[in-house]
Amino acid sequence: MGIVIFLGVLIATVAVIIVNSYNDLVKLRNRYKNAYAQIDIQLKRRYDLIPNLVETAKGYMKHERETLEAVIAARNSAISASSRASQNPGDPQAMQQLENAEAVLAGALGRIQVLSESYPELKADQTMSRVMEELSSTENRIAFARQSYNDSVTLYNTKLEAFPSNMVANSFNFVAAALLQEATPEMRTAPRVSF
Repeated sequence: MGIVIFLGVLIATVAVIIVNSYNDLVKLRNRYKNAYAQIDIQLKRRYDLIPNLVETAKGYMKHERETLEAVIAARNSAISASSRASQNPGDPQAMQQLENAEAVLAGALGRIQVLSESYPELKADQTMSRVMEELSSTENRIAFARQSYNDSVTLYNTKLEAFPSNMVANSFNFVAAALLQEATPEMRTAPRVSF
């Protein structure tokens, strides 16, 4: 009789450990997906501001058409990469594509900023100043959201690797999530607004 009770307690304990580990993994996976959704919101905000920036600059930078077109092309590429990443946050390939697209966009925006220094009227334009301030603010929000996402992914991946959760993770096909790294040194700092 004692062995039956012991086996019953042992089976119940193992079941509780499995259920708790599974539920913790689901909770942490949902947390990092939510954290990515916050990044996605800020990226969309930035993507919506870029056409305003280009339209404002277009009036002053008539001879810089190639640069303005490069910004729009980089924006469209980043929107596409962001859309793929939002469908499967944490997927290493999607995160890498997003990082690369964001690096190209940051470079294109940087070129507009450098070129704008050559156009005093553009620097003085109130609309341009306001859009640049909003872009700078959005970059700060993106950086904060990226940190929150990476923290959530780290917690999830740690739980995924720790015993006994790793056994549950392997049994239920939980996979590691990718961090969202900044691809270039330029992306590590928010753009400097000098209007």
